[in-house]
Amino acid sequence: MLRKSVYSLAAVLAGLSAALGGVAQAHAGTDTQHRCVTDAKLVPSCDVLWGAAAGGFTGKPRDEELKTWERLSGRTSTIFHTYHKGDDVFPTAAEKAMTGDPAHPRVLLTNWRVDWDSTWANVAAGRLDRRIDTFAARAKAYGKKFFLVLNHEPEDDVRPRAGSGMTAKDFRASFRHVIQRLRADGVTNAVSVVAYMGNEKWMAQSWWKDLYPGDDVVDWIGLDSYVSAERNYYHNGLFGDLVDRRAPGGEGFYDWATRNHPAKPVMLAEWGVYHRVGQVVDKSAQFNSVLPALAQRPAIKAIVYFDTKKDAFGDRDISINSSARSLASFRKLAANPLFNVQVR
Repeated sequence: MLRKSVYSLAAVLAGLSAALGGVAQAHAGTDTQHRCVTDAKLVPSCDVLWGAAAGGFTGKPRDEELKTWERLSGRTSTIFHTYHKGDDVFPTAAEKAMTGDPAHPRVLLTNWRVDWDSTWANVAAGRLDRRIDTFAARAKAYGKKFFLVLNHEPEDDVRPRAGSGMTAKDFRASFRHVIQRLRADGVTNAVSVVAYMGNEKWMAQSWWKDLYPGDDVVDWIGLDSYVSAERNYYHNGLFGDLVDRRAPGGEGFYDWATRNHPAKPVMLAEWGVYHRVGQVVDKSAQFNSVLPALAQRPAIKAIVYFDTKKDAFGDRDISINSSARSLASFRKLAANPLFNVQVR
């Protein structure tokens, strides 16, 4: 009886050893191979792309600010977010260097205000085609795939009066014209993103539904949204609240995007956690809520942090290191393997 028990125990241990060996081998495989990779539209096969725009409203070089931010956060940003308007040279030498660094692979996410010094209606009518064609030539010469946002946060620029040239329908027509013109010019490396503010104030407007350019010209649906760490302050909440804001009686942004455009990946093209300048509040609760919220919202395939010590109005601190505890929580988030996506 004892010998039988010994043999049975030995068999169990042998089986357990084999199982653990198999698990170890599987993990060794995922450690040496990139499990999650991007496709032709930069959509990851699994997990979530990680990115940032750093040094906002400082006037400092965005590339140097991002490198500093990467060291601070503990992770290289797969997405490097930059901003252009009108006839700005694209891509800049810095953008080429940042996205051509073999030691730190990055992909460009650039916002372009094609209508700068003009109107959406003029863009749609073809009056800025020379500007578009110049951009197209530069984009083709650049060669690498990149995300292209056209006039992010259009809600804030809408002038609903007929004939203003800046109605929601004018934006839609402008976006469509630019993407179609770029394609006609032979641009194949631009991945289009329409990036909303997603504020409940704007979502309640009758014209909000007219902004969407159409599934045929939109590759990703983006959102620029922020949340406050201060209790009883504007938009206090957790990460999920960034994408779930809704007009009274309406549906949240994430639900709207996934119900109406289920084939489109969702990107937080800008996100951040703020408190008032000089009113330091620990942001750990917000940073700790990111992973659970993403698990519940699988259509979100990219998140891009916007880091600045002062916003456009000078009164909100959106930095990850406004307190030591906030930074520690953010570094823990940044270290998560969910963001180990390889761009190809």
